[in-house]
Amino acid sequence: MDETVKPLRIPPQMSVYADKHNIYHLMQSMLSSLVIDQPVDPISYLINLLQRNSVDIPRIMVLGPPAVGKQTVARKLSAELGAVHVTIDRLLQDPVLADQCTGREQELSTEQLVHLIQQRLDKVDCFNKGWLLEGIPQTRLQALSLQQAGIIPEHVVMLEAPDDVLLERSRGKLVDPITGEVYHETFIWPLEDSITQRLQKERSRSEEQRLAELRRYRCEVTGLSSAYQQVLKIINSDQPHVDVHQQVLAFVRTRHRPRTPRILLLGPPGSGKSHQARLLSEKYKMVDVCCGRLLRSVAADGSALGGKIKPYLDQGRPVSDSLVLQVLEERLSRVDCSCRGWILHGFPCDMQQAMSLQESEHQPNRVFLLELTDDVCLERITLRATDPVSGARYHALTRPAPSAEVQDRLKTRPEDSTEAVTHRLRQYRMNIIGLQTLFPEAIPINADQDPHSVFEALESRLMTD
Repeated sequence: MDETVKPLRIPPQMSVYADKHNIYHLMQSMLSSLVIDQPVDPISYLINLLQRNSVDIPRIMVLGPPAVGKQTVARKLSAELGAVHVTIDRLLQDPVLADQCTGREQELSTEQLVHLIQQRLDKVDCFNKGWLLEGIPQTRLQALSLQQAGIIPEHVVMLEAPDDVLLERSRGKLVDPITGEVYHETFIWPLEDSITQRLQKERSRSEEQRLAELRRYRCEVTGLSSAYQQVLKIINSDQPHVDVHQQVLAFVRTRHRPRTPRILLLGPPGSGKSHQARLLSEKYKMVDVCCGRLLRSVAADGSALGGKIKPYLDQGRPVSDSLVLQVLEERLSRVDCSCRGWILHGFPCDMQQAMSLQESEHQPNRVFLLELTDDVCLERITLRATDPVSGARYHALTRPAPSAEVQDRLKTRPEDSTEAVTHRLRQYRMNIIGLQTLFPEAIPINADQDPHSVFEALESRLMTD
């Protein structure tokens, strides 16, 4: 093999451009639509799809038990987003659709229901403006059948409340016969007297019927949740309806965008950047780029660049920014970083380094700031030590040595002394304010919790806008 062959490089501008214009999401959306709808003329179909900007067309389901407030939330969402509000009652009131099925809602088979919904969502208004299904599906079987028919939501809102609250709401429900709006004697009361005067009590149902409906829902809720777990948000409905609406609206406005991850982890010494980078790398196959480790690797590889870096490391001096950027440029341009994405930590440490990164072709598209107090940082770092025999690392509080013999031979690194860590923390606090001005989109993460919880917080914000 020719040892002079350089690693394959892919221009980083490709992934930057793709992220900026949502190319990956656009391709995924178009391919999914093609496979599901199987149009006779794919080219014309795709042109129509692009012209209506289908990437941001709402596809929403609002689910929940009886009396949880689905109708109120769905009506407001439909009005605010311009999406077509679809319910089973409305489907059965449509003379064209209703002719295709016989019977009431309770008598519809899963096949009939899916056929009705499919016919409705194929209409021009749903195609152009998007749709919102209220209370559909009601069972896991219906959910799976809808998925098989290509009816796949981008957001599923599941409202929840305790059973006693739901039963109380169902007893005091009032309906406006003109608009169909639902009110309640205690929870939601109209502001206008004209509406108050015409309110009517909902058709009476016995307590046994209410309990039976609630039990049916409770039997199905686990299956519904699992069917939509990737796009599901459970929201507590036992709070003011204005707050419920705001939480729902915030959720449905998020967009899950496929992207090549370029993640920057910031945080003080001891905040767990290396550990979280390793967890993300293991799960998502991103390249873990630790700046310090990368510099040591290059210094040891015998290259001309490594020869320039080695004296800095041998003398314990910071490597010059120009050399660090040269090393990072080469590493982040390799095919694994360009295709799988990367997680960078240990750089930048100050404003100048951050500005150099921003001006390069390797701008991050996600910045996380792991937050931790100095006291906890000191506790995490200064109490750790290494067994020179086994190489195992221990911590006086979280992972003490297994025996007195091991404890006696433990060694603490000079850079982990209280004085050294305090100096590094002081430098970090001086620089982090400036870094935050350069990365205003940085997402703060509480790092003073167990590593699994920190990882879940990072993971939940990886792909959403």
